[in-house]
This record gives sequence, C-alpha cells and structure tokens, in this order.
Amino acid sequence: MANTEITLEDVLLSFRSCAPVFNALGDKYRQDIVMLLAQDERLNVNQIAERMPLSRPAISHHLKVLLQADLITLERVSRENFYSLTLDTALADLRKLVEQAEVSCT
Repeated sequence: MANTEITLEDVLLSFRSCAPVFNALGDKYRQDIVMLLAQDERLNVNQIAERMPLSRPAISHHLKVLLQADLITLERVSRENFYSLTLDTALADLRKLVEQAEVSCT
C-alpha cells in the first residue's frame, strides 16, 4: 500500500471501530473471562462464576460487554446460555488498524 492511499481519517475510523474491543479488554475480569473461554470450548454463567470471585449478575454484565464487542458468541441450549470465544472479527479489525497505522503514521 502506498502511503497516500490511507489517510489519517481512515486510521481514525479504524480506531473507532476497534473501540468496543479496547473497552472490553480494558477490564481485568473480562480478560479473565476471555482466558477461561480460551481454555474451554464453551461455558455457561454458573461455570464461569465457579472460577471467578464475582457474582452471577456481575459476570452477566461482563459477558454482555464481550458480546457487544464481538469477542464471544452466545448459544442457547434449552434453558441455558453457553458462551464461546470468537476472535476472528476483532482480530481482523485490529490487524486493519495496525496495517493502516504502519502505512500512514510512519
């Protein structure tokens, strides 16, 4: 990519599209939840609560933030919600940001 193809405005838009990921990963408990889900294929709120010093409502709040950032997915099985890690979209957005910043901000 030539330096003239990507503007600082492009980089700024990429930063803003990554903001939910930065926000979600800025909390140590959400980082812990991501690491738990990286170790296990899927977990429900009770399984996460057993491994963390947080209440179920607090965990549910953190899961909501992670869902909004597209870092996890939700699968409903009967009456139970299971959460799984899905980093593909977030990683693609972060890669785009880094590539654009390398080209236009150097």
